[in-house]
Amino acid sequence: MEKDKKGYSRRDFLKTSGIATGAVIGGGLIGGLVGYNVKREGKTTAPEGGNKEGVPVQRQGGLKFFMSANEFNVISQATERIFPKDDLGPGAIELGVPFFIDNQLAGHYGSNAREYMQGPFYEGAPTQGYQSSLNRGEIFRQGIARLDEEAKKRFEKPFTELEGKQMDEILTAFQKDEVSMNGVTAEFFFKLLRMATLEGVYADPIYGGNTNMDAWRMKGFPGHHASYLQDIEKDTYLELEPKSVSEMGP
Repeated sequence: MEKDKKGYSRRDFLKTSGIATGAVIGGGLIGGLVGYNVKREGKTTAPEGGNKEGVPVQRQGGLKFFMSANEFNVISQATERIFPKDDLGPGAIELGVPFFIDNQLAGHYGSNAREYMQGPFYEGAPTQGYQSSLNRGEIFRQGIARLDEEAKKRFEKPFTELEGKQMDEILTAFQKDEVSMNGVTAEFFFKLLRMATLEGVYADPIYGGNTNMDAWRMKGFPGHHASYLQDIEKDTYLELEPKSVSEMGP
């Protein structure tokens, strides 16, 4: 596949981020994904089933964590800038990533319910893990508000009304820790957002993302088959239709 003269191909994105070598599974991502490491032009366009702003329509049952349409729209556009639609396949919005994040934040992940969250709290070294007194839900809510505030400060528009390059500029400022946040760094929020986006892209569809297993199809990942005994001794290369955990028999 040829690289677009004005942009950056998803195949290059996968190589530089370490995803192609399985880094997402191990929890480590290599390289920056937005802004000064990856440059793209234009604004996200609405996928089929979305509205004119490129934001997905509400699924049955509605949202579980986000309290306003604006919060959900901001996170939707931010995730699409991290994992955009291109000639290889759908982007974060079409893959249902915003709904995945909403679902995760409404559960133990968002409340840090299964983690030790007592003080004292100090600014940690880069090699240390979670150090904030805020849970992930509080960090995401504050981060979304700061994305909107930064957009209005720099461009006098809400985040969802910005052009793609302007969104990238703001996300890059968070990645470089150039924006102030309370109780957590902007860089840490960006890392949470980036990881949650990629997990929503590649997780099993039972968790709300990876719609129609299209992200697995892009990578040729077969998903979760109950057995490969009928194929393991074949000499030819096989392309298997991916299967979700929900499709596995007893």
